[in-house]
Amino acid sequence: MTPPRTPGRTTAVVALAAALTPAAALPARAGGDDLPHSCIASWYGAPEEQLDGWPTASGEPFDPEAMTAASRDLPFGTRVRVTNAGTGDSVMVRINDRGPRDVRRCIDLTRGAFGEIAALGEGLVRVNLAPSLVR
Repeated sequence: MTPPRTPGRTTAVVALAAALTPAAALPARAGGDDLPHSCIASWYGAPEEQLDGWPTASGEPFDPEAMTAASRDLPFGTRVRVTNAGTGDSVMVRINDRGPRDVRRCIDLTRGAFGEIAALGEGLVRVNLAPSLVR
């Protein structure tokens, strides 16, 4: 009788690839046709997360102070104006990562980008997203 197989490295790699593929292979909305719209934004890149320098979904190193963001469906390189709906403060970000994981949120801003439109302590903020004409 053959002993039962235990998951090995190959199984783990295949499982990881399967888990990451849907996020990286989402079809992009043609021209961001769902923009502009209002939604909840969050931020990521707190020092305790230790993400600094780790590769984003696009392959570039994560920089918590860069004006970049994560989106589930906008193409990498898309520039989006993110405006705090309560204050009118805005920031232009470039999509270079996938997220947010929480489906109630539409965009994850880096710590630096979020800090331009709201206090980091707020954690979440209602924003308006608008596509940029500059690519």
